[in-house]
Amino acid sequence: MIKEDFLHYLWKHKLFDARQLVSSSNENIQILNSGMHNFNAGPDFFNAKIKIDNQVWAGNVEIHIKSSDWYVHNHEVDKAYDSIVLHVVWENDMPIYRKNNTTITTLVLQDYVSKEMLDSYYKLFFRKENWINCEKNIATIDAFTFNNWKERLYLERLNDKSEVILSLLKHSKNDWEVVLFKLLAKNFGLKVNGESFFNLANSFEFSVFRKQKSNLQLLEALLFGQASFFDVDFDEPYFNLLKNEYAFLQVKYKLKPIHKSEVKFFRLRPNNFPTIRLSQLANLYFNKPNLFSKIMAVKTIEDYYDLFTVTTSEFWETHYSFKTSTKKQIKKTTKSFIDLLLINTIIPLRFVYEKHIGKLNEEKIIALIQQIKPEKNGVIDKFKALQITSKNALETQALIQLKTKYCTPKKCLQCVVGISLIKM
Repeated sequence: MIKEDFLHYLWKHKLFDARQLVSSSNENIQILNSGMHNFNAGPDFFNAKIKIDNQVWAGNVEIHIKSSDWYVHNHEVDKAYDSIVLHVVWENDMPIYRKNNTTITTLVLQDYVSKEMLDSYYKLFFRKENWINCEKNIATIDAFTFNNWKERLYLERLNDKSEVILSLLKHSKNDWEVVLFKLLAKNFGLKVNGESFFNLANSFEFSVFRKQKSNLQLLEALLFGQASFFDVDFDEPYFNLLKNEYAFLQVKYKLKPIHKSEVKFFRLRPNNFPTIRLSQLANLYFNKPNLFSKIMAVKTIEDYYDLFTVTTSEFWETHYSFKTSTKKQIKKTTKSFIDLLLINTIIPLRFVYEKHIGKLNEEKIIALIQQIKPEKNGVIDKFKALQITSKNALETQALIQLKTKYCTPKKCLQCVVGISLIKM
């Protein structure tokens, strides 16, 4: 079955034989300008210019599968559709009239679309594929075309992430340090504890955190306390030291911790335990004050790795939890962990900030993400099975955007891959 977005695509790109168009009432039609595609409410194409017989009409174009859809959608009583100069349909099942009872010229598009075009459309949209519509053909797309599309997808992904960052900025009264802290907290929690760490960062005013920045024990006390680690009693000197420090902070700043069930250890490698990540986060801010300014001053990828390479406090060198001691080990943030921070927090934040101050350099952003190794996850593995490999993090981020924003919602006609396959 033909879908309306396919008709939009055909009309927009004139992918039909437009040399001798004739309306359903035998009027000659010439498309001088197909109009501007409207993705919001109202007619489908604005400001079109259509010559019907010897008269040139300027107005809007509406597109439907069946001409009777005009009445199904109640366009006959909507003033927004009074300026329709051409009704483009796949099937003309009844005549259509304007509000003033004048006939609207109707073009039946299926009379002018080639069999090859239809075959390509049906092959793309009506196969029972396991994962994405084009999985049997995506590897045949020209490399130059696909690479350009991936750059556009990555920038599109950054723009999508900008919405969250700008919302945080608004709620923080334009304090970039606050936004950075909340985003870093979420990413230090990784997938398992990301939301709980984000909730933790939102559970107190950042000014409270700022006031403790010169004392590592107070920073840890605040973070562990807000994560509800002190809801138990046992005899461990460092635990009780932090617990007492937190009790003072809790009264002074009227703090309310998140629920203890939010922070999880289950199915995590020990170096990703929330205890280790919270201590590293505290150490980062203890050793790198004014972190946002430092990030914006960084010039090279190596400088980013230096900036975010941090360890835990001394206690956590011999512990993964407060209760049990282990063999001493320096627990330092790894390069792969820092890559995740760069991909998910630092580069998006830098993108938004530079755009905000009018100094965005997209080429530098792209050059930076291309220096980071490709991510490993289920989506990337699936594409790899389809012979779509990734050389860097730009390409993996682009493929994630492709899958979530185009493949899953089946927006193939808005995707360079889908358009290329239909044109083949």
